Amino acid sequence: MVTLKQQLYAWRTVIFALFLRELQSKFNDKFGLSWAFLEPFVFILALSFFRGLLNEGDIHGISLFHFMMIGLVGLQSYTTGIQSVSMSIRKNKPLYAFRQVQPMSAIVTSGFLEVAIKVVVIALLALALYLVGDGISVDNYLLLIVLFSLLWIQCISVGLMFGIAAAFVPEVDKIKSMMMRPLLFISCIFFSLQDIPEEYWPYLTWNPIVHFVELARYACFPKYGSQGVDLAYTVETTAGCLFLALCLYHITWKKVLAR
Repeated sequence: MVTLKQQLYAWRTVIFALFLRELQSKFNDKFGLSWAFLEPFVFILALSFFRGLLNEGDIHGISLFHFMMIGLVGLQSYTTGIQSVSMSIRKNKPLYAFRQVQPMSAIVTSGFLEVAIKVVVIALLALALYLVGDGISVDNYLLLIVLFSLLWIQCISVGLMFGIAAAFVPEVDKIKSMMMRPLLFISCIFFSLQDIPEEYWPYLTWNPIVHFVELARYACFPKYGSQGVDLAYTVETTAGCLFLALCLYHITWKKVLAR
């Protein structure tokens, strides 16, 4: 009989090995790990510059750079998490010949790696702002941590569903790419939800990223307000995505191995 402790130890060993493999394959070019941190910096600076051409100064009590940084970090975390997790099942397919390696191990490893990268990126962004004298102060750390955790649980769940679907129908990857492209424009990244007439809010607030981003801005700057968004909606959508993803995985994981 294999005890639970032995199973957990074997699973931990597998995940650690997959983590090292994922880390090496993800940053095997000349830029290495530095690219994971340089890309968000450049992306945020470029889009903040273009956004500044439209409106200079504060946006509902938040500086332009802080406004864009919170929105873009949230969106990038969501999209890169979904992309990485959805590709992990197919990318690690040769390893499933080993009995100890299962698709869930690859999913957990990929999700954990993306979380670790984004945590370091956020820390470096905060340090850079502090060094230039424009440090960001967080009013509600608990709310921000809860939002970040819910965001990652949801993106890993959605990525898992896309990954399973792509194992049976490869064309799902193209549909996923098409769905990701408009998120930059409908997730309140460039504009605040408060800048849009209230009668149009229902066309945007179905998107959970809007709630994550606007509540994150509110957690850092209470004067920004939280009109039109709700923490309960993020919890409900995250729980729903997680439930559906786990059910789908439980039903299909053996068939995924046989694909």
